[in-house]
Amino acid sequence: MSAPGVIDRVRLPRWLLPAAWPVDAGGAPALARLSLAHGRIASVRPSGGTADAGDWDLHGGLALPGFVDAHVHLDKTFTLPRIRHIEPGLLGAIDAMLADREGWTAADVRERAERALQWAFAAGSTRLRTHVDWWEADRTPVAWPVLRELAQDWRGRVRLERVSLMRLAFFEDTAKADRLASAVAASGPDALLGGFVHTAHWNEPGLRQLLLAAQRHGLDVDLHVDEELEPSAQGLATIARIAREIGFDGRIVCGHVCALAAQDEAVALATLDAVARAPITLVSLPATNLLLQDAVTGRTPRQRGITLVKEARERSIPLLLASDNVQDPFCRVGSYDPMEALATGALVAQLPEPFDRWSEAICRSDWLDRAPAARPTLADAPADLVLFADADAHGFPSRTARRVVLRAGRVAHGDLPADWRASAASPIPALT
Repeated sequence: MSAPGVIDRVRLPRWLLPAAWPVDAGGAPALARLSLAHGRIASVRPSGGTADAGDWDLHGGLALPGFVDAHVHLDKTFTLPRIRHIEPGLLGAIDAMLADREGWTAADVRERAERALQWAFAAGSTRLRTHVDWWEADRTPVAWPVLRELAQDWRGRVRLERVSLMRLAFFEDTAKADRLASAVAASGPDALLGGFVHTAHWNEPGLRQLLLAAQRHGLDVDLHVDEELEPSAQGLATIARIAREIGFDGRIVCGHVCALAAQDEAVALATLDAVARAPITLVSLPATNLLLQDAVTGRTPRQRGITLVKEARERSIPLLLASDNVQDPFCRVGSYDPMEALATGALVAQLPEPFDRWSEAICRSDWLDRAPAARPTLADAPADLVLFADADAHGFPSRTARRVVLRAGRVAHGDLPADWRASAASPIPALT
């Protein structure tokens, strides 16, 4: 059972392969042969065309590395069934959530968040980053320690990070900003400083002090930015400018940035040029932004909420797609499957080659780190893979529901299709 396994004739995305990887007659990347040993991928090389006895033979089936869901809200999740009325739009959703939050308990948060983690694990995610509402400066929210406990419980299965979602006004005073940053830094590993950057609460001094406090306490930053279609929104441009002015040496993640799509093109592109020179990763949340932006009762939305994803990638800005809210006042749909975010983004943003190019946006966990890799590789990486039983590269992400999730080379979720076995005995055992 500990012998190396082989997964042969597997189709990998172009972004994950070396530049010199061979192509077939149609120009598609040649199929690959993965050798597995001790829970890692020992080697990746072109397939010889015929699987050996004992190998897994995927017959051209697709594979991706384990997913990263870079922006979720586990404290809010699954609250929708108990909320009776929600006014349309972002601010209406916030009001509904604030009312429901009054009844939250540690047990309630834990049950809902653990259910979400189970769904994410089954989907193939290896890393989640959850924002946690922190609307009282002097009171730690009930969800914060609960999610720290869950992060410990799920270690080795899903890496769970926590972001303190705070008002910028909390950071106007330097001493107070330091107390908040110190509390986040002391609350355990994988904690980040965060804030809500919006024209309704615009506060440039608070934003600057948030970034300075994070710098002093060695924290990375993850912000909700310009989640609106107001052309005057300047959150993203200001973050890029301040990061440059203070020489910010961590990683800044900016989620939403919907306002770019409503701004004059020259202004929006100039902002993206500045972002490309900063340690900033963008995260687009297609489902939630489609539901909340330009939302008016009884009227079809005219504007859509997705940010300028193509223009960002043209500038080599790290960009991820994520689930965001799931079954709460902000988004009534969702299942903690990043494939849903990719499928929604592929349609609304008209993304070309979703498998070969844009699947990167749900797999590049390193884009959340301080020093992202220059080019990703599977060689010597953990054998955490998602194998798709029905999908093909041309129709992707359609027909991706049936999948086999591997963790450290063992089956963690899903049923192995009978025709993937080149012999009756598989060298890759199931998790027990």
